[in-house]
Amino acid sequence: MRRLPLALLLISSSAFAQPSPGPQPIPMPPPIAAPQDIPFPGTIVLAVNATDTERRIVTVHETVPVPGGARTTLLFPEWVPGAHSAVNPLPLMAGLIVHGGGQRLAWVRDTVNVHAMHVDVPSGVTALDLDFQYLSPTDDAQGAVSIAPNLMKIDWLQNTLYPAGWFARRIPVDATLTLPKGWRYGVALETASRTGDVVRFKTTTLETLMDSPLIAGRYYQDIDLDPGAPVRVTMAMAADRPEDLVIKPEQLAPHRALVQQAYRLFGSHHYDHYTFLFWQSNTMDGAGTEHHQSSEDGLKPGYFSDWEKNLTERTLFSHEYTHSWDGKFRRHADLWTPSYEVPMRDSLLWVYEGQTQYWGEVLAARSGLYTKQDALDSLALTAATYDLTPGRAWKPLADTTNDPIVNERRPSPWRSWQRSEDYYEEGRLIWFDVDTRIREGTKGKRSLDDFARAFFGIDNGSYVVRTYTFDDVVAGLNAVMPYDWATYLRTRLTTNAPGAPLDGLARGGYRLVYTDKPTAFFKSAEGRLKGVNLSFGPGFGVGREGALSGVIWDSAAFKAGLTNGTKLIAVNGTAYDGDRLKDAVAATAKGVPLELTVRDGDRVRTVKLDYTGGLRYPRLERIAGTPDRLGEIFAPRVK
Repeated sequence: MRRLPLALLLISSSAFAQPSPGPQPIPMPPPIAAPQDIPFPGTIVLAVNATDTERRIVTVHETVPVPGGARTTLLFPEWVPGAHSAVNPLPLMAGLIVHGGGQRLAWVRDTVNVHAMHVDVPSGVTALDLDFQYLSPTDDAQGAVSIAPNLMKIDWLQNTLYPAGWFARRIPVDATLTLPKGWRYGVALETASRTGDVVRFKTTTLETLMDSPLIAGRYYQDIDLDPGAPVRVTMAMAADRPEDLVIKPEQLAPHRALVQQAYRLFGSHHYDHYTFLFWQSNTMDGAGTEHHQSSEDGLKPGYFSDWEKNLTERTLFSHEYTHSWDGKFRRHADLWTPSYEVPMRDSLLWVYEGQTQYWGEVLAARSGLYTKQDALDSLALTAATYDLTPGRAWKPLADTTNDPIVNERRPSPWRSWQRSEDYYEEGRLIWFDVDTRIREGTKGKRSLDDFARAFFGIDNGSYVVRTYTFDDVVAGLNAVMPYDWATYLRTRLTTNAPGAPLDGLARGGYRLVYTDKPTAFFKSAEGRLKGVNLSFGPGFGVGREGALSGVIWDSAAFKAGLTNGTKLIAVNGTAYDGDRLKDAVAATAKGVPLELTVRDGDRVRTVKLDYTGGLRYPRLERIAGTPDRLGEIFAPRVK
């Protein structure tokens, strides 16, 4: 540092000793009116035109009743139910023009809540006419593609503005949708009429509308999943090609059995009707999102035609269906919000998603979507994955419930260290532990099934949300079997101890082991990702075109300097090939070194992995002489 003259140092010292006044904050804008549980004065009229499938532009006209002579705040939905976060794509709403009383009115965006647009309404004006577009992405880089040449998904959250100041359940909406010529559609909403390609829906609440997306397609069919029942359960199917809609009887049977097994588990339903909105497409993005009376279930083509190869996809239906009970009807109190500008809090997602993940796997086995062996192999993969998750050392499971808000499901450079929404699968392990603990403690007389029926199965036929707290969960478990469940759950949720919660496996009659041969379920998972999973050996996975899809923190691959995205060029001096890589890893057990030539950008290097364990694949092994409680859990209910 350059030495300053003494006089300058004195000036500088004086300035620090007696600072001049700095900037002060200006006042924040007035707060947006909080939602109130009072009737809305009128009905919103919403008209959505989705005929421009070439440019993927949805055109919206909306009429919103307003009090004249006052400022009205219009809101674009922000916090998305089912996503547990603020992910509704505001930049894709464009072209907003507001009219009132026959004149165009100016609108101004709130500088704090940018989802809010303020309009000063002249005296005597009783309604605003809104015109805007939703610009569906034309490429995956812009967001989820929801409109394709032969099918589409319409999400009302992306095509509606609503006035601030009311609970969503208090705002009536009359909605119409104009479809491409001749297209058919599936939705949980009740249809009032269809004239040509204009569909008019019965008046409903904003809450129900936002929770009822629609799929439509040129190639479409409805499948009845509960023939003859007074409450309809259907699968609405759309696809790029008509051949993807062909379902064989032996494939239909377990989907129908799923409905019956869910009824036998919960002893109730919480919908007037239920619709699986199922699409298969290479051009429209996939999805798995729950709604109270429907679910979004989107996959790549081949679910039916490549049935054996799509083993890992089959719990999509059982998981999302379970959410009608766990997550939509029963919802933790800090997640439920009265409207879509109010932030959600995700503290109990280990129940909402974790127990749903548990029941999704169990119901898949009970309905025949899985065999018992499939269910055991799936559980082995989950147990092994979370048993080697080093991120537990600093981040407890409870904190992963914040991940939808913190990370918004963006790709992670070090997934095993950062952790990401582990409340799903590690939560599933906790509920296996709870179930086997109850079965053991009651000598098989009671189980988690009893909790599910008593907690989620109440108020048969009602779909008015019932909220709950941590204490309610504890009380529900104690009603099944008295135990210190509060301490048990808090310990599981807050521990930083290494290793996954695997007590439920041993109590269920199995232990986690590793062999050099993958299970059929493991092979299916690899095939779905079109890669090679060596996470349990040298500690990395390889995706398409040889790019590393993940590196386990502190593994042999990590210590060799490999990272997510590194391109694998050669294995032991020979061009990369998936089978060749597996052969080379297998040879490490015989002392053969493993050398990988990789490229990071323009840099090419060869690294040697300090690894001698060969191929390692997880599976569950029966513990001789113990009760097969896992087998009991996966067995179909007969009543």
